[in-house]
Amino acid sequence: MASISSLSCVDPKAVIADDVQIGPFCWIGPDVVLGGGCKLLSHVVITGCTTVGRNNVFHPNAVIGGEPQDKKYRGEPTRLEIGDSNQIREGVTIHIGTDFGGECTRVGNNNLLMANCHVGHDAQIGHDCVLANNVMIAGHVLCGNHVHIMGGAGVHHFVTIGDYAYLGGAARIHHDVPPYVKVNGADQVRGLNTVGLQRAGFAQSDIDALEQACRRLFYRRKPFARAMAEFDTLNGINPHTKNLVAFLRRRDQGKHGRYLERFRTA
Repeated sequence: MASISSLSCVDPKAVIADDVQIGPFCWIGPDVVLGGGCKLLSHVVITGCTTVGRNNVFHPNAVIGGEPQDKKYRGEPTRLEIGDSNQIREGVTIHIGTDFGGECTRVGNNNLLMANCHVGHDAQIGHDCVLANNVMIAGHVLCGNHVHIMGGAGVHHFVTIGDYAYLGGAARIHHDVPPYVKVNGADQVRGLNTVGLQRAGFAQSDIDALEQACRRLFYRRKPFARAMAEFDTLNGINPHTKNLVAFLRRRDQGKHGRYLERFRTA
């Protein structure tokens, strides 16, 4: 049976796997599902319609599945889904979705959310991401896989962050972040995330192709539209470079540099 401290309050309607460990002073709501191997160390609140996968660890003062910080929310039956093997550190807050924003907030697998991170309603966090201390993810943000966001960074709502992106400390992100790049300050592309790509096992030929593309797109003093147009005539373009260019073209189809903003309904 699950190991549940007598000092915690677990609603009898909650679905708790047999090997879950719940420490003291935790509160589990009636619509919560906790998968096998999860650990709640102490002072953890999991509420709302929240489904948690296997082998997740929740540290003290995390509040998971709370209502959206959205004045339009009227108690609709929205939800939160968390995958497997995530580390949710002290003071992290993750909210359920909203009725008009997809009805679900999602966190994938093998993510590390450090102390005091916030993940807003309807956000989608991929796999193998690191969100350092005090990272602020606004509502409706789409974060890809293998993304690293350093401490104190803030991400505007409806922003998309591409795979393998690196956001520097205290970055202010208002526009979609291309995959594979490093971004600092206010949406400033500083270069290719070479170290991250090497650690992820990218071939050197792919890294060289992406570096060449970044030089043509971001480093030269040339109008961005002209730099993008040059890629139309290339044959045999590297698939990762093609992915980068496609992301940038999609971003330009949106509003305010945010592709998802065009789908906003409220």
